[in-house]
Amino acid sequence: MTQDERRLYLIEKLSAENRRYKDLEIPAEPEDQRQLLRSLMNVRPAGPSSEGFLKVQDEYLSELITERGIVDAAVLPPVPSDPRLVIWRGDITTLKIDAIVNAANSRMEGCWQPCHACIDNCIHTFSGVQLRLRCHELMTAQGYEEPTGQAKITPGYNLPAKYVLHTVGPIIDHPLTKQDCDLLASCYTACLQLAAENACRAIAFCCISTGVFHFPQKKAAELAVQAVKDFLNKNAVLERVVFNVFNSVDERIYRELFG
Repeated sequence: MTQDERRLYLIEKLSAENRRYKDLEIPAEPEDQRQLLRSLMNVRPAGPSSEGFLKVQDEYLSELITERGIVDAAVLPPVPSDPRLVIWRGDITTLKIDAIVNAANSRMEGCWQPCHACIDNCIHTFSGVQLRLRCHELMTAQGYEEPTGQAKITPGYNLPAKYVLHTVGPIIDHPLTKQDCDLLASCYTACLQLAAENACRAIAFCCISTGVFHFPQKKAAELAVQAVKDFLNKNAVLERVVFNVFNSVDERIYRELFG
């Protein structure tokens, strides 16, 4: 199959799963088809898929991710003050590393808004439908929504990263409190501990809670850096931590923290 054929196959299979979409008109333009496929993946409930579907999906995502460009975390330059720490501005779904961190919601099954730009949506999109199913299985076994400040680990599936660490940060719709700060720091520590327990040597953090959860960016960065340094000084398993920033504001904040 060509990439175009894979995309059409996946759209047809996903639309056929739901009676609401069985008469869906498939657009002619490839970019419109890509958006439609992503939307169908975003709204698909957790559930098993056929081996044939997964084979085509995995081939499609593998080629798509290669086209987007894979970045090897091992060659990223560290900050001058600490060879273990890296500041990198880019798309975390393109990063080849042991583990990346996903800023999840308490339901822990990804973002259901079609083509939303949040990291949760992007990670689930490029990982594939297996990720939502695995998260659903974890949450079903747990029996309650994920508490703030803890973490879960799953495979990365089609991502260049081996694992995804899912953590729920605090939502700030009130004046910032010490409890909020402690919970955010706990997100970092829980992810680091889980990564170390799974023999990860490198991990990449997004800016947890600073998007739609509205945690103040500068304070969040300060807490993140301190939590990471404290953990690395006590645990030698992890050798590299990447602070992944997605915009110039966060990049400036992190670079100022490192002088």
